[in-house]
Amino acid sequence: MGLPAIYRIEVIYYPVLAVVGIPVNLLAIVILSRGKCGLSNCVVRYLLAMGVADLMVIITDVIMHRINNMYFPDSFLFLTPVCTLRHVLYIVSIDGSVWFTVSFTFDRLTAICYQNFKRKYCTVKTVTVIISVICLGSFLRSIPVFFVYKPIVVIDNVPWYCIGKSNYWTSPFWKAYQCMDNILTPLLPIILILVFNMLTLRHILASNRVRRSLRSNHENHNDPELENRRKSMILLFAISANFVVLWMTHLVHSLSWQWVNFNYQNKYLNFPVYIVQQCGFMLQLLSSSTNTCIYVLTQRKFRAEIKHIIRFLFTLNGKLIPY
Repeated sequence: MGLPAIYRIEVIYYPVLAVVGIPVNLLAIVILSRGKCGLSNCVVRYLLAMGVADLMVIITDVIMHRINNMYFPDSFLFLTPVCTLRHVLYIVSIDGSVWFTVSFTFDRLTAICYQNFKRKYCTVKTVTVIISVICLGSFLRSIPVFFVYKPIVVIDNVPWYCIGKSNYWTSPFWKAYQCMDNILTPLLPIILILVFNMLTLRHILASNRVRRSLRSNHENHNDPELENRRKSMILLFAISANFVVLWMTHLVHSLSWQWVNFNYQNKYLNFPVYIVQQCGFMLQLLSSSTNTCIYVLTQRKFRAEIKHIIRFLFTLNGKLIPY
């Protein structure tokens, strides 16, 4: 019996995703770190945090888990402690990626809709605290995972591979933990992002109508304030829509079925539920490589920074070429 089509796709898809995802996230991190994209310090820090988290998702899940399981079945990554640790790192990374996106959306809501609160909330200090709290919370949430797995086999006193303990699927605690996991990632974040964006859009549309009505009819030139709002709205909604769309399949599956083959223990499954699960994983992980494309499409200065880096790389004497 041959391998199912979904597995044959994954064998090609995940290496390509890794080859693309690592450099594009590194590129975004480098460009944003330069601080020349015309974005506020708060926005830059959120985008940097998202870039680092997305890079870690690619490393911990795409490379250390999926590619490793497919191509290197006897690697040291299958040692039980290492297997457990990479699962913990993945949870911390994916939680960070998700909740940094939520925090960025709320930050833009505050900056656009609540000017008085903006002065206190939209500060570098506040952003640093929020990012730190998300990182700490993600790590604390992952602690129970250290007690989930046991080795499948012990060879020369060395434990190999990971399998859930006998009470994992029956214990009320683990059932509650799985339910909480589905709510925290991604149900609640998707709901919050949709609500924040609806409030932001409503405020922007109302403000634009008022602003246009106050301007004299003979003024035909562009309004700089409206243009800045438009650019901010495009970036915000593009990132939010990208997250919601690419996570939706995984959300539907996680709320409807248990994971049927998370560790590729049986590669001969053609069941629709399994196919939906794997497609959800592929789309979810794709979201960790698309933000850079969004920056390129929506931010003129980000495109200019890319051109600047390309010129630098192709300059023989290694000197930065001015714009």
